[in-house]
Amino acid sequence: MIDLTINEDMLESFSTEGRNESSMDIDTKTSLEILRIINAEDKKVPLAVEAALPELAALVDDVVEAFRAGGRLIYIGAGTSGRLGVLDASECPPTYGSPPGMVQGLIAGGREALVRSIEGAEDDDAQGVADLEAIGFGPKDVLVGITASGQAPYVLGAMAHARDKGAVVAAISCNKGSKTFGLAKYQIYLAVGPEVITGSTRMKAGTAQKLALNMITTGAMVRVGKVYRNLMVDLAPVNKKLVERSKRLIRQATGCSKEEAARVFEASGHRPKLGIIMVLLGVDEAEAERLEKAGGGPIAGAIRVHGEESRSHA
Repeated sequence: MIDLTINEDMLESFSTEGRNESSMDIDTKTSLEILRIINAEDKKVPLAVEAALPELAALVDDVVEAFRAGGRLIYIGAGTSGRLGVLDASECPPTYGSPPGMVQGLIAGGREALVRSIEGAEDDDAQGVADLEAIGFGPKDVLVGITASGQAPYVLGAMAHARDKGAVVAAISCNKGSKTFGLAKYQIYLAVGPEVITGSTRMKAGTAQKLALNMITTGAMVRVGKVYRNLMVDLAPVNKKLVERSKRLIRQATGCSKEEAARVFEASGHRPKLGIIMVLLGVDEAEAERLEKAGGGPIAGAIRVHGEESRSHA
């Protein structure tokens, strides 16, 4: 059983609920002075994330393994934390051409909670389990519970369920005493300290969580071959802007002409990553697909396989 009790004494001990000495008289300040206080506190956020890099990197390694085994990355949270997870998940398909289900975000209260507060939704631990079951969550998947204080029953219930399934479970929290840490393989503590406005965890805590989520998905997508050098070569050209960006990617990665990039973009089936392999290695679409698969996904892997095969045939 998970202890879901939260009382006033517990709140007193949460760093996320503490009062910030630097903003005690913020209500007497000018607009510029208020913003300087906020800005000074925000500067502490990247340092808090930096301290968590080893745990984040280990989590990325497990997410990469999950993706390669056909698993998924699932975020779950309530309020601001839940919205950030949904946001990060929703931006992966257009950025990296990933399938819509590969990264998913679940939020207490469902879709309606994305645009307004659903009171009491985070207190339902059974609903967290139900939401995981609704997407067929299994042992191949990775669950990341995102909370500021780390006490939301909705998240705790889901994490316990995922752990019982044998899945990798991670927790991102800004409270050292987070209950989520007791359920997680990876305990990602973002020590941002008290907020400028007491308890307003959409501020420093939310910013730190957003930075961490950016790192998780970006790191994993780079590792599985969605990036060549620093170009997001596997994007889905779903509109005119992205079609032109895809052609430009082919030119940037290969140095070919605009005309060649446009031709290869069509010949590759509108897949810039394959187009790049085709130009770099002088192969057709089918051979580019074979080399990509043989190389494990990254363009660098396809180039390596092509070189090894060429040398063996020399």
